Amino acid sequence: QVQLVESGGGSVQSGGSLRLSCAASGYAVSRLRMGWFRQVPGKEREGIASVNTVGSTLYADSVKGRFTISRDYGKNTLYLQMNSLKPEDTAMYHCAAGAGKGLFLLLTPDEYNFWGQGTQVSVSS
Repeated sequence: QVQLVESGGGSVQSGGSLRLSCAASGYAVSRLRMGWFRQVPGKEREGIASVNTVGSTLYADSVKGRFTISRDYGKNTLYLQMNSLKPEDTAMYHCAAGAGKGLFLLLTPDEYNFWGQGTQVSVSS
C-alpha cells in the first residue's frame, strides 16, 4: 500500500512561488508513475503534471513553463515547483501514484491508484 502526504501549500500573491512536497511511504517513488492534480470546488479534478519511472515528464498547457515536477529518491518524495503563480492556480492540490504502465505519462485521474489528502494553494491578485 502506498501512502502519500502533501505539504507546502499556502497563500501567495500573483507572481509568487511555492514548492509542494509529497512524501511517499510503502513503495519507492522511483518505481511509480506519479502525478500532480488540482481541483476547484464544483469542477473536475485536473491533471497538471506527470512523471514516469524513467524521469520523463508531461505538463498540462495551463502550467507548462511555470511548474516543474521532480522526485528526490533519497527522501522518497515528489515535488511540484510552482513559479509565476496566477489567481487561476488557486485550488486544492493532490499528488497521486499509479501502479503499472510505468513508462506512460498520464494526466487522467482514473489512471492513478493512490492519492494524498491534498494541500490548499491560494493565489491573490
